[in-house]
Amino acid sequence: MAEPDTPRVAALRGHVRQAAVGLREIGLEIDRDPTAIDRWLDLPAVHIMSGCTIPPEYLESPLRVDGHTYDMSSCLEHTVTIEELSYGDASFMLACPGPIMSGVTVGALGDDRQRDAYYRRMAAPEPVWTFFGLTEPGKGSAATELETVLEPDGDGFRLTGEKRYVGNAAFAELGVVFCRRAPGPLGIEAVLLDTDTPGFHAEVIPTVGMRGVRISAITLDHVRVEREQILGFETRKPSRRGLIGAIQTLQRFRPVLTGTAVGLCRAVLDHVRAQRPALHGAARRRLAEAQDRVEAVRQHNYAVASAVDAGRIRADRIAGVKTRAAELAERCTLLAAELLGPAALLEDPLLDKWYRDARAIEFMEGTGHIQRLAVFQGVLKGTFLDRAAAAGA
Repeated sequence: MAEPDTPRVAALRGHVRQAAVGLREIGLEIDRDPTAIDRWLDLPAVHIMSGCTIPPEYLESPLRVDGHTYDMSSCLEHTVTIEELSYGDASFMLACPGPIMSGVTVGALGDDRQRDAYYRRMAAPEPVWTFFGLTEPGKGSAATELETVLEPDGDGFRLTGEKRYVGNAAFAELGVVFCRRAPGPLGIEAVLLDTDTPGFHAEVIPTVGMRGVRISAITLDHVRVEREQILGFETRKPSRRGLIGAIQTLQRFRPVLTGTAVGLCRAVLDHVRAQRPALHGAARRRLAEAQDRVEAVRQHNYAVASAVDAGRIRADRIAGVKTRAAELAERCTLLAAELLGPAALLEDPLLDKWYRDARAIEFMEGTGHIQRLAVFQGVLKGTFLDRAAAAGA
């Protein structure tokens, strides 16, 4: 297993852990009113999220701790950061402005001019929310089955279609829309789109959990797109843009999302200990067993994130740890409800919120069914259960 707590990672973890103190009460406020994030934009946690994946040279005050500078280009450092913020409150973390997934896509596919323009805009003093528009009605996040189309229109294009379950789209200023310019996987493109462009409309979909992320539905009605808005259009071959950007972004972010689940699990189990310090017998053993399972997933996730940083992308292992973490998040909240008593979900607002938030992780960045298919392919190839491969994730 990887050992993430090098002095550099330990310094980052300690700093983010301090920034996450007090987020739970604010998370409850955001759960009641997701727009409440606007009242908390001066918090250090928001500053951390706003700067994630932006190169330090673009930021007036990049994140520096104990002589180290962080931009979250490291998957491991990004994962540790999100885990600690999610221990504070996952819904608060997802409500924050910043590049989130769109930044990784622009970094992976954009040319120098596109990246420079994007980073300058994201580094502006005013907060900027973004979105990652991949999922479609009836197709989910199957990137090869996209139905949103990009059709020629003079010297540019028109974008038409629908997107669903897109975080923060109704409040974002810009984001990435994946669409189809031609048949086949090489016909997929990623478009960087301003949300004030005529024909773009987004509205929030009511949800019961993770309300901070403000899940939205997008309608694209013949939205004008210039050639320079298509990421990598002038500098990359069709085989090196579009679809590959979606895949790279999802693979890069799934360990980060797993960090969200691990942070939530840790928060739930620590809450049970704080509320029931005298647990004993079978109840105490069940709590300890859950803690062991969370720690195992946590260490496995660090190994997966370290492998991503080293360029060893293993889709089956990434999918496996994400699936396991989503299951554990649900199991930990069920266990907490049982150990804290039959009325706990009604009387304990934090547990009630975690119980609802945990069920959203299953559907984020690819459902459990998609992840299990990737695991199954790894089993068929003999790579998923290979111990030597597991050591390097």
